[in-house]
This record gives sequence, structure tokens and C-alpha cells, in this order.
Amino acid sequence: MTSESPATVADRADDLRIVHVRTLGGPNLWRLAPVVLAELHVGSLAESAPDDVPGFNDRLLAALPGSSDVKVERPSQWTASWADALVRVALELQRLAGAPATFGRVVSHAQGLWTVVVGFDEEALATEALYVSVSVLRACLRGEDPRVAPDVAELARIYRRGRPGPTSLVMLEAARQRGIPVRRNPDDGVVQLGLGAAQRRLHATMTDATSLIATEIASDKHRTKRVLKRAGLRIPEGDTARTLDGALEMAEDIGFPILLKPLSANNGRGISGRIDTPEGVRAAWPLAAAEHQVVVVERFAEGNDHRVVVVNRRVVACVERVPAHVVGDGRRSVRALAEEINRDPKRNKADPRSPLAPLPLDALTSAHLARAGRTLDTVPDDGEIVFLRATANISTGGTAIDRTDVIHPRNRALCELAAGAVGLDVAGLDVLTPDIAVPFDENGAVVIEVNASPGIRMHTDPDAGVPRDVPGAILDMLFPTGAPTTIPVLAVTGTNGKTTTTRLLAHLFRTTGKRVGFTTTDGVYFQQHLLLEGDLTGPFAASIVLSHPDVDVAVLETARGGILRAGLGFDACDVGVVLNVSADHLGLDGIDTLEQLAEVKGVIPAVVKPGGHAVLNADDPRVLAMRARTPGTVVLFSTAPPGENGDVEAQLARGGIVARVEHDGNDERIVIREGARCAALATVRELPLTFGGAARFQIQNLLAASAAAYAQGMPVERIREGLLGFVPSAEHTPGRLNVIETTRGRVIVDYAHNAAAVAGLLDFVGRLPAERRIAVISVPGDRRDEDLREVGALAAGMDYVIFKEHEHYRRGRAPGEGARVLAEGLLATGFAPDRVATFREESDAVAHAIGLMCPGSVVALIVDGPEVVEQFHPYLVPPGTADARRQGVTA
Repeated sequence: MTSESPATVADRADDLRIVHVRTLGGPNLWRLAPVVLAELHVGSLAESAPDDVPGFNDRLLAALPGSSDVKVERPSQWTASWADALVRVALELQRLAGAPATFGRVVSHAQGLWTVVVGFDEEALATEALYVSVSVLRACLRGEDPRVAPDVAELARIYRRGRPGPTSLVMLEAARQRGIPVRRNPDDGVVQLGLGAAQRRLHATMTDATSLIATEIASDKHRTKRVLKRAGLRIPEGDTARTLDGALEMAEDIGFPILLKPLSANNGRGISGRIDTPEGVRAAWPLAAAEHQVVVVERFAEGNDHRVVVVNRRVVACVERVPAHVVGDGRRSVRALAEEINRDPKRNKADPRSPLAPLPLDALTSAHLARAGRTLDTVPDDGEIVFLRATANISTGGTAIDRTDVIHPRNRALCELAAGAVGLDVAGLDVLTPDIAVPFDENGAVVIEVNASPGIRMHTDPDAGVPRDVPGAILDMLFPTGAPTTIPVLAVTGTNGKTTTTRLLAHLFRTTGKRVGFTTTDGVYFQQHLLLEGDLTGPFAASIVLSHPDVDVAVLETARGGILRAGLGFDACDVGVVLNVSADHLGLDGIDTLEQLAEVKGVIPAVVKPGGHAVLNADDPRVLAMRARTPGTVVLFSTAPPGENGDVEAQLARGGIVARVEHDGNDERIVIREGARCAALATVRELPLTFGGAARFQIQNLLAASAAAYAQGMPVERIREGLLGFVPSAEHTPGRLNVIETTRGRVIVDYAHNAAAVAGLLDFVGRLPAERRIAVISVPGDRRDEDLREVGALAAGMDYVIFKEHEHYRRGRAPGEGARVLAEGLLATGFAPDRVATFREESDAVAHAIGLMCPGSVVALIVDGPEVVEQFHPYLVPPGTADARRQGVTA
């Protein structure tokens, strides 16, 4: 279009704004990793693009020159739309803040609203980067030259705050390399390694087995010394003081040189270094007392500083730590030498992965230099070593030299004894010795501290020497050889049958003695105990199950809404089941076609582990096509007669697994075939879930669950036993094909909420012997009018049809509108109007149905909740009678 003048566009810059942001914390429709989704409102700018605004691109590239190199998944120029520009700027801002930024995509555009997704390393950074990006775009529209340096600095701070520390990063990377699931809680730093009953928890290098008593001992430096002394280990002589006068008296008693250090502190804070005079005590006291009200006064021990790590009572690493220092060249000052060293990428403070900290150029450094008559501007002689700190902590710029191979065996044993005396499973011992290769008792070595949760980056990335696999030693302790690191995770999706299949799978695994956690549209369960009630099929519910310490197997119903709105609650599954794809919820969340809906459902097979199985419906072309997306082994199920489905026959010819229905005389039987092998499970008629074969739609659920259990290694005998024992009832399948026997007839209660489900339910009712067939139907109001009319038309085979509503499911429709549209669909088939009724209240519709019933009636009652079922209680057949036992279930 024709370029607009800058003044015209500048007046409308505020139309460009983000109206909604949410995080998809797991695999999702757009990426098999977390993303932030944002909706960009462009208002009156809808007919414009960045390329149309003179000078816009120049201003933006001047502010963020690197953004032109960032790849956005959209086949267009990077400023072809406001959304493209937003994604590029957001990715570049993340990169400038120090984070990897590798994914951005424009996903939809409708009515002046663009939807974009951006990948992230830290959620808070990506979210804030999107808001900053809009501000940058608005500034460019106004003709301003954005100055992004302050924004980048703040984004970098956000990134650092959200990132795990260096030690935690090392542990997480090591766990992921071993294939151990990692579930991180950024709020408290605790990390869950593994899932369910196989999980362990970690905070840096502190484990869920670390003793609280041992941690308390280690945090009290004086108490630690007493414990070590009782174990026969050499320690520096000393005591504690609460006042400066007390410290001075103690120093005179011990004898100089001494040092001061807080009773409890870390990273070398408050430690004085060598003190030779009372004046030195007075100068060092405020620094130590600022860290803790109790200060340790101890004899200064000579020797090189060593850190020894003991894991599970075994020395696994040792480094010699050298305090922060520079080496003079006779030309440059201490400051200049340090600044050059700090340009080393290994000393990047903004990057938690950096193994070294910057050399400190602060007041403490100046004070330390002053004690030797130097300043930061002093020019050292060529080759002269100038230390910037008295202590050798890596966090204050120290360096590490690996000494693991030279530590004397007796010293190893003493360090292991020290860790055991304190009681730590992971301990970092600070040892002062002239030579770690010489036995401690021969050179006056002392153990000065024992640390809980020691840092390990110095061992995995020493400044010199061989890297040591300390994370591996910790993981070996947490997960000994043969110990599981995860549990089987089975995910079930599809348009219909998800809840029944999920419950059936949970039942099958329970029969094998496994403790099962599962999620459904009616709640989260452990075994058969309801933990949390509600429609819980998203990541929140999955997290409850996967974090439960007693769950041996997780079976997760996974609905489209959760995938679209929040992503999956797991990174990968062992078995992914896709039952079917049919029209439901179309027109919502940007999903308008069956092909788009299939893309959503296809996320489940896409996250199946390479060694896992994708269980797919071979009779549904959209589901079958998902086999191209899965890294797992494909397992098929089919209700088609043998020979009719060519894909099934090809699967068998390849030796693959197929669950299907085969005829044996007049009987149908469910079988599992794997190549030439065949395992018959049961006849369709004898399985309670099919109601003697009348509930045909349940066969698909039975096949899918059987195939999934078989793929997961369940013995055929156990599968058969579980199928025969799964009786549709309020206990096993609440709200799903429950049968109530009343004196007025039989009531079939189900939550069929779309055309395919209603068709299956009414087909079932049509197969039952009945004097009168009545249907009480409702569909949530957020379905399209054509969907409601289609459902209404399906009831043409009934004798009487009642359409109803529920106030919680009108979802934006006016009272009475949903029932009216449903009735329009039925009446359009020529159905007699005098056999149709509509009600705005559910209870009124049920009361009308009860009035129409007579002995021999069958009522299909579509409800979501037990309240209306209570209206039938006055008419219930007493338990134990012949009528009540006809289907093996009662109300």
C-alpha cells in the first residue's frame, strides 16, 4: 500500500499493544517445548505494515542491529507485519540479555489481532521482552530513536534472577543427559528429578536425603570444629566471640596470627584473612560481625587452600583454590590487569554457565591491597603476583586447579571420615595443607570447614587439570544402578472416549498391583481416591500426578483445551493414545477445522519417547496420519473386519502390533496380534463395558486400552482379567454410560457432548429392547449453531426427545436459545413437533422425562453431574432384585 506520513502513523502508535500473554509450559501445538503466547492488538494500524512507514526500519535496525539476523518462522520479510517485527525484536532482546533465543513464530491473524509465540530459556524474561518490544516498536512509529541499553540491562537482571545457580545448572544438565526427567520450580529452587515414585529432589547439591542435623552442624563453623576434633581430625585452635573486646582477648590468648570469620556464612563473606595485630582485629571485626552476630576467632593456618568433595562417603574430586590475583607485566596497573582478565568469557557474570567469577575491583579489594601498601593503581613488577583477596573462593574470582589424582590415600580416608562425622551425604571440605599429596599428619594440615551443598562448577570446569564428574557421582547416589528414574506415563487424547479409556487403563494397571495416578474430566485420582474434583485434563492436573511420591504409573487424559491454553504437563510419554478426531469445539481458540483439531491431538504422538509406543486408530484417516509425527513405535487398533483395512494388514505384515475385532463363529472377539502371534482377550458380548455388545462405541475404547497396556508390557492374562472386571458404574465410570434401573424403566446416564458421542449413545439406546425410547439432550452453548442442529437431527430415531439447558453451560447464549437451536435440527428431519419439548432448566426436563416413562422405557439422559440423577431416587428398583441386576449395576 502507499506509504503513510510519519506524522499520521505517530498519532496512532498507541494502538499497538499487547492485550494478552500466557505461558504454555510444555509441548504445544506450535513447538514441542515451552513458549510464551502473546496477542498483539494493532487497531487502526491493521491496514499498515512496518515497511509502509518511512524511516521505521532504519530506526529499528539502528536500535537493534542484530535483529535482522534473527530467524522467524514466517516466509516473509521480517518487517512485513507488526507481528513479525514484534517477534524479531523480542528474540533479539532475549539474546542481548544473555539468553538463547531460537524460536519465534507468528501463528494467526484475525480482525486486527495477531497471535505470536516466542520460545524461552526463562519465562519471566520472554514475557517482559515482549512488552519491551512493543514499546520499542511504538517509539519507532513516533519517529523516535529507541535507546534499549537500559531495557537490556533490566532484562539481563530478570534473566539472572530466574536462572538456576551455576551448581544447579550443572546438575540439571547432567540429569537431562542421562534421560532423567527434570521438573523445576523456579520459585524455591527445588528440582524434582524423576517422576512419581521414582522421583528424588535436589536443591543445588543438597538432596532429599541430606540430614537436617548434619546441615545444622555444617552451618555452625564452631560446632563443626568440635565434631571434627572428636573424630580425631586436626582443626585450627580457636573459639567464638560476640563482642570486639571478646575477640581481642581471644586473639591474645590464642596468639597471632589469627583470622576472623562469621559463625555462619558462605562464599567467603566476612572472612578476614591473616591478622597479625590487635589493630587488624579491630579493622576486620565489622566485616565479620555484619554477616553473623557470633564470630569465630581461630589460629591462622598456613597452607594452600583445597576443596575436597565427598559424595556418599567417597572422595570424588579435589581442587587447589588460588585466590583472585593478577600477574604484573611492569607496565599496567592492578586495575588494568584485572580488567583484561575479566574480559575472558569464562568470567562472564551474566552467564550462570561461566565457570569463573570476575576478579573483584571493589572496596574489599582496595582494603586488602592497602594492607600490603598497594592500590588498584599500583603497577606491579614483571612476574609479580598480586592477590586481590585473602580467601580463595571461586565466587570472588579465585581459580581452581584439579588435584584429584594426587591426593594421598590417607588424606582421602580422613576427608571421608570428616564428612561421615558431620553426617553429610554430599560435603565440601576446606583443607589447608602445603601439599595435598603428603599425609595431613606429616605437614600440619587442618580441616577448616565442612560445607553442605558445596558448589561443584570448579570441579566440572577447573581452570587447570582434569574435569571431574561430580554431578554423575551425586546422580549415582540418588539413582543407584538398576534404580528407576521415571515411571510409565500414558497419555490419552481424542474427541470421544478419553475418560472411559483413561479409567480403563488405570483399572488395568491396578489389577497388576501398581499404584496408579490418573487425570480425567471429573478430577485427579490416586488409585480410586479422588484427590481434586473438577475438569482436570491439563498440565496442572498432570503435575499433581507426576509429582505424587507414591504413583507407579501415570495415566493422563489430555484434552484439546489444555494443549492449546497451557501446553502439556509433561515433556514425553511412554504411550500416547489417540482415539479419534471428530467435530467438537470447532470455532474456539482458533481451531476451525478438523484438520486443525487433528494437529492439536497430534501433539501426543509427537511427544512419545523413541522407545515408546503411539497407539492410533487405524480407521480414522486423520489419526492414522499421525504416525508420521511420532518417534515411537506405531501400534494400531481397528474395528474393521480383517482384510478391510489395508494399513492394518500392512502393519501385521511388518510384524507390528494390532488390536482388532475378529469373528469366531457367531461371536466377535477382541484380539491382539503381533505379526503371526495372536492373543484372544475376550468376546465382545462378555465384556461388561459393551452391555452385551449393544454399546458398539465402547469397542474402540476397549481396543485402545488393550493395545496400550500390551505395548507397555502388561501380560495378556492380566489384560483379560482387567477387561472382564471393569463394570460401567458410578464407581468405575462416573457419568459415563451409567445405568439406573427404576420402576418406570431404565435410564442411561452419559456425558455425550458432541455429535459423534451423541450418535454412539443413541445407537446404543436403539439396540436395547424398549417399549418407549426417550432422549434428554443438551450440548454446551459454545458450539456452533450448525453443530447443535446436527446433534438435534441425530435424535430422529427416538420416540420422544427433550432438549434442555444448564445455566453453567449456556456459555454466552441467551436462556432458551441452545435448546431451540437443537430442536430446529430435529424438526428439520420431519420429526413430529408434538414429540419434542424444550426446557431452560435441567430439572424441569428430567421431571418431564419421568412423566413420559412407563415400564419398559429406556431414557438416554445426557448430564454432567449427579444432581439430576437424584430425581430418579423415588423410583429406584431395590438393589439385589432381578431388575436391578440386569446390567450388573445400580444407581
